[in-house]
Amino acid sequence: MRAIVCLAVAVAALLALYPQAALGQVRAKAAVTCVAAGEVLEYDCTIKLANARSGEPLSGLTVSVGADMPSMPGLHNLRPVKATEQAEKGVYKVRLELEMHGDWAVQIDLSGAVRDRVIATLRFEDVEVKDVKPPSGRR
Repeated sequence: MRAIVCLAVAVAALLALYPQAALGQVRAKAAVTCVAAGEVLEYDCTIKLANARSGEPLSGLTVSVGADMPSMPGLHNLRPVKATEQAEKGVYKVRLELEMHGDWAVQIDLSGAVRDRVIATLRFEDVEVKDVKPPSGRR
């Protein structure tokens, strides 16, 4: 009996720490690609959103995209811009107008049927954009 009580307490503690597990909340994953848009420091980005567990595309969401430079917190940031959903399920497009080249933490906020934030760190250069590290679905 004591073992059952201990197990119940442990499960309750885990659910308190991770409430999304208790609710079965969908977590998102994002594949972000950006290309220079013609003007200096302007980039057209395509974001492919999917359910992190099932891989199913996430559509019908409100998606806003902001960014900041991790190396200079508070100095260089981009106010969130609304992304436009495309005809292909789970695909969103947005234009980012950055302040300078370098590493940027791109914050993708989802609202609607799925509420989540995915962060992708990208290196924006004159002619190309590279992944710095894989996107994270955690704040």
